[in-house]
Amino acid sequence: MAMNKPAGVWNYVRGFENLSLCDWPGRATCIIFLGGCNLHCPTCHNFELAWDMTSLPAIDPVHIKSYLRDRAGWLDGVTVTGGEPTTVASVGELLWELKKYNLPIKMDTNGMRPEVVQDLLHSKLVDTFAVDVKGPWAKYPSLTGHAVSEIAAQANMQRIFEMAKTTTDSFYFRCTQVPGLTEADLDVARGYLPQGYELTIQKFVPPRRKQEHAKPNHEERRPVGDVVI
Repeated sequence: MAMNKPAGVWNYVRGFENLSLCDWPGRATCIIFLGGCNLHCPTCHNFELAWDMTSLPAIDPVHIKSYLRDRAGWLDGVTVTGGEPTTVASVGELLWELKKYNLPIKMDTNGMRPEVVQDLLHSKLVDTFAVDVKGPWAKYPSLTGHAVSEIAAQANMQRIFEMAKTTTDSFYFRCTQVPGLTEADLDVARGYLPQGYELTIQKFVPPRRKQEHAKPNHEERRPVGDVVI
């Protein structure tokens, strides 16, 4: 029998990976992938998820909840990624449901919606944010497919950095060295971080995509995983 379309925020869940040992450093986590993104970075690995989520099947929430119920004792946390999770309406409802399994939650974000990050942090719905620093402010337009200006990128990320200063265990920062980013660019990006933080540099692996999806995007991302129970 065909699965009914998940309702509400669960309709944005378009991928699930039951185990990762590298997504949250030092932790074994499962990964929930949410569709939609507010950027169009030229090198995105999850381009279908980011720009055309309906081309991927929605994941039955029963599968994910059953997995978490049965395996929570073997996991060190849950990663919520995308796409860009902060663009999903009512994402807090999803996080609130996930919190019932008593696992820490990490959210990946590009930092362009700092007001959402602040709300989720203050509500204690997310324990750690992994924030992508794309590069120098001046290169943000080209790195994001001209989805964000230099001025907006700087303003948004500075709000993230201010939060990181006061909640030191809740943030870490990373940058994927995509084509066009030089070592000098990485040094500039490192200089933006608050004192005491390091910038994790991720290796760029070219995405494989069909011609019709040859749009821009950035972060190195594993392919969306299938549900395994």
